[in-house]
Order: sequence, then structure tokens, then C-alpha cells
Amino acid sequence: MKKINFRILTLLLAVLIFGCNTPDDGNYVEPITTYEVISGEWSLMNLTMVDEVAKVNNIKPNEENLSTQFNFEDFRIRFDVDENNKPTTYVVLGDVPPLFQLSGFWDLNADFQPTNSGAIVIRLYSDEAKTQLKDELYLTSVPRTNRQMELQIIRRSGGTPFVSYKFKLIEEI
Repeated sequence: MKKINFRILTLLLAVLIFGCNTPDDGNYVEPITTYEVISGEWSLMNLTMVDEVAKVNNIKPNEENLSTQFNFEDFRIRFDVDENNKPTTYVVLGDVPPLFQLSGFWDLNADFQPTNSGAIVIRLYSDEAKTQLKDELYLTSVPRTNRQMELQIIRRSGGTPFVSYKFKLIEEI
């Protein structure tokens, strides 16, 4: 009888201790968007030109490092956002040949990283209303703790890729 009373008393005490505990889940905060992650100024670490036709036909060499040629070592790009972390303008800094429009407006095809295998596309516009699309940059590596990002621009003829440029960037601090 004493063993049963002791078990009941222990169970009752456990229910009182753990039943009165209200977990603190903290305050709600907005999720971090891709806009927040890529906003800021980025410097070039590496620029590779890929001959897509040679690559498909297994012809070597099909890649060339352009990082130290044509002043690309000076390449920087800045993606600006407003106070609500919505995209505004972008600008390419440095005296570099234009592989895409050097300034304008931008947005993304998705606010968050997709859960499927689809890529995030940075769309570049010439007008603030974002009606005149000029180019698309594919975000192939989203910055994380290392603050590095990779972008790719693909040039096509008749829908077939013939050359692409891969930018490996690091955030300016």
C-alpha cells in the first residue's frame, strides 16, 4: 500500500512540476528573405567563361579564367534594398567590360530559396517600374556564413546556350 501511495505521490508531484511550465517560444520575427542575404556590395573572387558548345561536345579546354583580364579584378556589384528589404537598384562598380547592363533595377523570381531544384533568378531591369527586363543572373550559390555568392549569366542563340559567365563573389565588409 505504501508503494502505491508513493508512486501516486511521485506521479502527482511530476504532473505539478511539469504541468505548470509554460514554454517561452519567443516573439515572432519575419523570416530572412534572399533579398536580405544578397543585399550589399560584392567583390569578384573569380570569373570563369564557359564555352557551352565545347562543353556539350566534350572539347577541351571549355573554360577560361577571366579574373585577371580586362580589369575584372576591379569588378564589384552592389544590390540595394529599401528599409523593408525590398529590392531597389543595382550598380556594377569598376572599369570593366559590360557583360550585362551596368546599372538599373532588380528583383528576384522568389523571395525565399526554393525547396525544389529550381534556381533563384536575379532579374535586371532598365526601368524602375520593372517592365523592361534586360538580363537574368542565376544565383547558383546562396551566401551563408562564408558570405560568398555565385552568379551565372548564360548567353543563348535560338534558345541554345553558347557561352556562360560564372562569377564567384565575396561580400565587402
